[in-house]
Amino acid sequence: MSDARVRWYRSLYWRIGVGLIAFLALMLAAQAGLFLWMTDRIAGAMPARNPQRLAAIVASDISAALTSDPSLNLEQYVRDHYSQVYQTFLVVMRGGRTIANHDDAPPAVQAAVRAELERPVPFGRGRFGGRGRGAGERVRIVRPAVPRGNIAPVIAGDSLVGLVAVLPGRPPFSRVVRELGPTLGLVGGGILAVGVAVIALVVFGPVRRRLRQVQQATERLGGGDLRARVPEEGGDEVAAVARSFNRMAEELAGRAEALQASDRARRQLLADVSHELNTPLTAMRGYLETLSMPDLPIDPAMRQRYLQIIADETHRLERIVGDLLDLARLEGGGTVMRRTDVELRTLFDRVAARHERELRGRGIRIRSEVGAGAETVPGDPDRLEQALQNLAANALRHTPDHGEIALTAEPAGGATRILVRDTGPGIAPEHLPLIFDRFYKADAARAGGGSGLGLSIVKAIVERHGGTITARNDRGAVFEILLPGSDPGDQS
Repeated sequence: MSDARVRWYRSLYWRIGVGLIAFLALMLAAQAGLFLWMTDRIAGAMPARNPQRLAAIVASDISAALTSDPSLNLEQYVRDHYSQVYQTFLVVMRGGRTIANHDDAPPAVQAAVRAELERPVPFGRGRFGGRGRGAGERVRIVRPAVPRGNIAPVIAGDSLVGLVAVLPGRPPFSRVVRELGPTLGLVGGGILAVGVAVIALVVFGPVRRRLRQVQQATERLGGGDLRARVPEEGGDEVAAVARSFNRMAEELAGRAEALQASDRARRQLLADVSHELNTPLTAMRGYLETLSMPDLPIDPAMRQRYLQIIADETHRLERIVGDLLDLARLEGGGTVMRRTDVELRTLFDRVAARHERELRGRGIRIRSEVGAGAETVPGDPDRLEQALQNLAANALRHTPDHGEIALTAEPAGGATRILVRDTGPGIAPEHLPLIFDRFYKADAARAGGGSGLGLSIVKAIVERHGGTITARNDRGAVFEILLPGSDPGDQS
């Protein structure tokens, strides 16, 4: 699995889902508890299952209270004991006093119940279990407004002193809402606030903080701070974004550093080119100014020597410009490489012939050896000869008189190894990594003999052939070229 992938159990969406499920579970548990509480409250507010039973219970309760305390404040009693009962009922006492536990009893109903209480009936045990005001009296009630079963008598001292009438129908919904609404709203709002706070702290809070870090790092990176990075803690999508951002920042920093190095190299190259071109131009201008002075006596021999120096500096300038153009074409891919089998024995002989006069004059011996299996290499013969000529010229400048230069070729697996050795003092270790750089001159001897582009051209030619070149010391300087045995194609 790639580092950019997020494991499912670490996913931000999974955490959000778990948080929402936990929140819903909390809500359901709270609702269940609230429902049980409401059920208990409603059960307490509805002491009977039907109006008939409620009327009987209230009448019996009031009858007992009046029997125990005839001077009872009935209004206060009803308000204290029955204001939480949702169903509306009336207590109508003889003398016209009417008491209700709620204020929504219609006046017509109150008048009807009051009329029924005052109507005379034959004496005897009436329908409500009490006795009338005279012998043989019986209570007869016709109730068009209140059903017969919803009325119960209030008996005090074996006398009918009043009636309890329960209004038909269910209690108004607005009353239930009014009674329980504030509590329900408070509890529900509290649960919602707790749930939102938990989700914000557990899920969205950390995510917002980490995304804010990504935003700040992005702004810093956009402002040029290439060291801006984001903490990569966690394994969710935000952590994946942080890792991707950090990789991008690393790549941008590397590219910026490469661009800076390239710019430094370009500036150094311009300075080196200017210096190398200015040296022969300065000498040429000096001698030309001397020759052009009319009052300065110059004999023919001196004039000829000055003109020869100017010619030599001109050739040197041409070589520098030619080397620069050659290097630019090789590194830019502007030169088309021919592909043919190059015989290394012939190539070595041409190198030796090219430097034969200097070799004989200084007593330097050149030795060449081609191993079995390394007779030919695929490549451009002219460019390969140019590379070996440059290496041989470099070795010749650093080999003392009566020394030796060795050119050898040997198979190396599927490649061919070409070695150019000399018996000179070798290359200082601090110079080895830099000798293939343009215009780099390790010592005064090299500075006096070349432009500092020869080894750079060799490196470019070898790389265009798909090979590599290295330098080391082994009782002198050793340059090793490794060329592929099969045709690698044009490396441009």
